[in-house]
Parts: sequence; structure tokens; C-alpha cells
Amino acid sequence: MAFLKRLPWFSLILLLLTYTTFGWVLSRSRTQPILWLAVAIAIVIFIAILTIPLSKMADYSVSLFRSNLRSFGIAVLGAFLFFLIMARFRLFLDTLVIIAVTMLVKIDFQAAGFSQILAFWLTVAFSFAGLALGVLAEKLMFNYGLIF
Repeated sequence: MAFLKRLPWFSLILLLLTYTTFGWVLSRSRTQPILWLAVAIAIVIFIAILTIPLSKMADYSVSLFRSNLRSFGIAVLGAFLFFLIMARFRLFLDTLVIIAVTMLVKIDFQAAGFSQILAFWLTVAFSFAGLALGVLAEKLMFNYGLIF
């Protein structure tokens, strides 16, 4: 019971709602099954990246800028990403909300004193549950004619 009281419920519900919306949008676009697998893998990798301590992240980022060619590549990639942000602003905002809510959950888990592995698995579980709820809600509403 003490474990359930320590959970950051508000941020977990926000995470669940965010991924529910994401699942709804993906289901609405009638994506292929291989894309669902790619999304699931991307979610796990994204959450794993957030659980890496910042000191290790700084070590990895320093290695990116060791040569001029790598720095140029990062600059070109940044310019391309800026173009994508401007071209697909709605998609950028949706992605930004997912990132912000996931970071909020990570911070709340750290403040509550959870281990990184437990925080990782709980975040993954709530993310996948939200994704599944979004798909289920879209399928049910489509089958009963509430949306077209």
C-alpha cells in the first residue's frame, strides 16, 4: 500500500492521457502493423534515453563534437530538424508534449525515490497502456458509428 501512495499519480495520469491521444491518432491514420512495432521500439528507446543519468549523457554528447565533420553533420541535421519543425508544426507540438510529460514523470519518480529501473518499467507500462487505450477507444467509436 505504501508503494501505491508513493507513485506520482498526477503525472502518470497525464502520461496515460498523452499516449492515449497518440494511440488514437496512430489508429485513426490506419497505420501498418510494422509501424506499430517501430513505435513501440521507439517508445522504449526514448524512455531508456531519459533514464540515463545526465553525466553519462554529457560524455556521449562530447564525443559527437570531436571532429569538424561530426560538427558539420550535427549542424546540417539541426537545420533539417528545424525545417521539419516549421513544415510540420502540429506534429512537433504533439511530440513536444510527449517529451515534456515523460520528463515530468521521470522527475516525479526521482523525487519519490524510485530506482531508475523501476521508474523505467512503470513509465513503459503506462505509456503502452495509454497507447492501447487510444487504439481501443478509436476502434470502439469507429465500430459504433460515433466517428467516421
